[in-house]
Amino acid sequence: MIYANTVNGQAAAAPTVRSTSAGRLAQERATGTWVSTKTSFAGYRVHEVLQGNDVEVVGRTRDLQGTAVVDGRTLMKGTVTVRVAKIKTPESARDEYFRSTALQTDKYPTATFELTKPVDVSKALDGATEDVMLIGTMDLHGVKKPVSTQAQVAVGAGGTIQVAGSVPIAFADYGVKAPSLGFVTVDGKGAVEFSLDLAKRP
Repeated sequence: MIYANTVNGQAAAAPTVRSTSAGRLAQERATGTWVSTKTSFAGYRVHEVLQGNDVEVVGRTRDLQGTAVVDGRTLMKGTVTVRVAKIKTPESARDEYFRSTALQTDKYPTATFELTKPVDVSKALDGATEDVMLIGTMDLHGVKKPVSTQAQVAVGAGGTIQVAGSVPIAFADYGVKAPSLGFVTVDGKGAVEFSLDLAKRP
């Protein structure tokens, strides 16, 4: 119970944009290609039961590449590629199982989300935090599946574009078996989380 409480206390909150109305971007300023900065991160969130105690596990990494193409007031393209072997939690043994057994990162080193449907982001560019639906594909563990999720979009004070959200997934859909080791059982569903700070490419 002490361990479960410690892990739950360390679990990071779900990612959200950091500002509600920090800035605006004119159409000509918004149009172009945007790339992720070093403050961006991605990872996963799962629920596990450890000897009868509920534990929320969150893993994070900043080792990712994100790009977005904006035309006027529309997000036309978007891709986020995460190096999954770099995702870490407070427990190194869990991370080793995640890399070697669950996701086999030696064979499948990255996970990629790709937007497949343009998104109107007018409200965000006009200074609001906008909730949008992202429709695309998730390529994980060598399996590509269609996914959709709600995300937040806002313009940061320094002219960056912030995008934050969580993609729910079922491990079995990607050929990943959730561990059940007797003393710990992981739910068959989890979430891939992301928080992107995008700067315009010169």
